[in-house]
Amino acid sequence: MQQKRAIVWFRQDLRLHDNEALTDALKSAEEVIPVYIFDERTFGGRTRFGFPKTGSFRAQFIIDAIQDLRTRLQKLNSDLIVRVGKPEEVLFELAGQVKSSWVLCNRERTKEEVEVQDALEQNLWSIGQEVRFFRGKMLYYTADLPFPIHHTPDTFTQFRKEVERFVQVRAPLPAPSAPFNDLTVRVDPGDIPSLADFGLSQCAIEDKAAIPFKGGETEGLKRLKYYIWETKAIQTYKQTRNELLGGDYSSKFSAWLSQGCLSPKLIYHEIKRFEEVEGANDSTYWLFFELMWRDFFRFMAKKHGNKIFLKGGIQGEIADVWKDDQVLLQKWIDGETGVPFIDANMKELKRTGFMSNRGRQNVASFLVKDLQVNWQMGADYFESVLVDYDPCSNYGNWNYIAGVGSDPRENRYFNIITQAKRYDPQGAFVKHWLPVLEVLPPTKVHQPDLLTGSEQEDWHLQIGLDYPKAIFSTSKWAS
Repeated sequence: MQQKRAIVWFRQDLRLHDNEALTDALKSAEEVIPVYIFDERTFGGRTRFGFPKTGSFRAQFIIDAIQDLRTRLQKLNSDLIVRVGKPEEVLFELAGQVKSSWVLCNRERTKEEVEVQDALEQNLWSIGQEVRFFRGKMLYYTADLPFPIHHTPDTFTQFRKEVERFVQVRAPLPAPSAPFNDLTVRVDPGDIPSLADFGLSQCAIEDKAAIPFKGGETEGLKRLKYYIWETKAIQTYKQTRNELLGGDYSSKFSAWLSQGCLSPKLIYHEIKRFEEVEGANDSTYWLFFELMWRDFFRFMAKKHGNKIFLKGGIQGEIADVWKDDQVLLQKWIDGETGVPFIDANMKELKRTGFMSNRGRQNVASFLVKDLQVNWQMGADYFESVLVDYDPCSNYGNWNYIAGVGSDPRENRYFNIITQAKRYDPQGAFVKHWLPVLEVLPPTKVHQPDLLTGSEQEDWHLQIGLDYPKAIFSTSKWAS
């Protein structure tokens, strides 16, 4: 008699805990075959403006996460089948080979991912198999919302108030603890590829990085325990979240959340457990608040679809001044604008794949509002290099800054010098990434373009030689 056999396709849910697809497979099937596919279009393709779709930092993070997932599965008498190719083709071939009954996976909501899962569904129907979809990335379930998706409020505050009032966060599902049943069909597990297999360079170890981001559920759970329980850094999160230097000014959960190495529901329930033991305050709430923002952007993507990727965003409004200027974009990417607060943040991103939330808002505003470069170019670059890239959050935030998203404020604009003096008053962050400016006092470090000739001689710093001339005078941000 043929066994009921299920393929579990891991996507951006690279964990065993709180994994609905895996949990259901273990309940409904006698044999479970876990699979991960490195989509050749994602790991070898290019963005619309020519950047690698997945740069070295995120690719290495995912490779680490796959190795960790395989190790964790092997401890349960299972393994992770790894392939490189097009998932809709690879899974179709594998399903025919092992004669599975279903392919189970977590549903994605953005265009490219939807096209893949739709194509897979069509292929499997042709051999009498089906895809069963589950939820994996969100704090809230669509079915629990007090409104249908197409009526989701377009402003975060309204969304938050309605959801907080009516909806409880469900408990995370436990990770499987019992060994999986032996497979009665043989499947080659396959090798986990390296960066070189995707034509990517090895990531240099950066001593100046905030933290070393290593992919995987094991590392994600370790970070969760460290931030909430070991250091209790969560107690001051609201006060420190806009800082720029160090490992603990913010949770840094985003990279593990983006690949599903950590469940947002697990984080939420750890926050609540911490509050029961240590007490609640504004900071413990604020970390939950940020998880809600993440959900909000996913609901916006689900409601508005492909609009979040278009130049006019969900508002459909395109500024006449936005230009596809490759020269200005490259100066921004390289941290060569002559505006230290911008350059330091961009150097950090280029060398580590990470940037603080405060930094992201400032460099995005600078690109769009000051350089008047098409925001899609910046979003594309972020998509390529960020270790914690998530399509909904990335494009939602760029929509927000560009004024084509859900921001109720009409013209959100960041005064870069005011921001620099407020969040880097001594210039410590700027000097960390731009050591050539270490000689300057705090009063001068954020506006070296305004140094007089004699000041440049006194500090042995020649603007235009040791540090770039500013694209425009920083005096425009009179503060």
